[in-house]
Amino acid sequence: MEYILHLFIFTLIYVLLSQSLGLAAGYSGLISLAHAGFYGIGAYTSALLTVNFGLSFLINLPLAMLFCGITAIIVSTISLRTVDDYFIIITLGIQVVVFSIMNNWQELTSGPLGIPGIPSIEIFGFPFDDKISFLMLSLFFVGAVWFLLNNISRSPFGRILIALSEDEIFTQSLGKNVYKSKVISFTISAMFAAIPGALYAHYISYIDPTSFTINESIFILSIVIIGGMRNMFRIALAAAFLVLLPEALRFLGMPSNVAANMRQIIYGAILIFVIFRSSKKTATTHS
Repeated sequence: MEYILHLFIFTLIYVLLSQSLGLAAGYSGLISLAHAGFYGIGAYTSALLTVNFGLSFLINLPLAMLFCGITAIIVSTISLRTVDDYFIIITLGIQVVVFSIMNNWQELTSGPLGIPGIPSIEIFGFPFDDKISFLMLSLFFVGAVWFLLNNISRSPFGRILIALSEDEIFTQSLGKNVYKSKVISFTISAMFAAIPGALYAHYISYIDPTSFTINESIFILSIVIIGGMRNMFRIALAAAFLVLLPEALRFLGMPSNVAANMRQIIYGAILIFVIFRSSKKTATTHS
């Protein structure tokens, strides 16, 4: 039972990550490879404030979101002067820079040694120190972020984002500030990424830079693409699928000497099949 609850908690963390990226990638057309960097900034900010200063989670989380937002504004004002593939490459560079800071600024982050002893979350005297209570807390944040993102996507600002992702030049010709809209959506996306980062840090009670690599950014982007970019419900299903599938494959009865390699092969084959089917449905919808 503890194992199942653990998997559900991790699934919800990735639902939060993929939905937050979905705002920038799906609604603004901003394919970012720096999302794990913002995820890590949220985790490290909350962990450092708790371990070093003993601050409450209710203080740490807004500060982590604020720090991610400031970083995203700086990054986006520079990177959004480029377009398409160049933007992706710049976000890749930002991801590498953030990881390098986490890995090498030992006075602040302890480098590869990481930060141990991160206490569990406590809100108004109630400790979220067991898996059931933490699962409920994670569900609350998933619901809150889902509600906010749905309202943003249905607002006039959300319609501008959809329009610019479809035809940026036409949207600009209507008098809409495309550059400002992209900066705002990218910033909101990064700020929401701080939430699962903080949850992850306090849940695991230990973080190090290996949890926030470029591979993590690619994995989060894969969830968004498979989920359909703008469909928050399907993105949540894609997150559950990609997180739980490797665990389900562990229960296949295979010889131990080939089990690890075979699980990777089967996982890759299923992933290719799902992406192929998803791309066909998308093409049919657009046609």
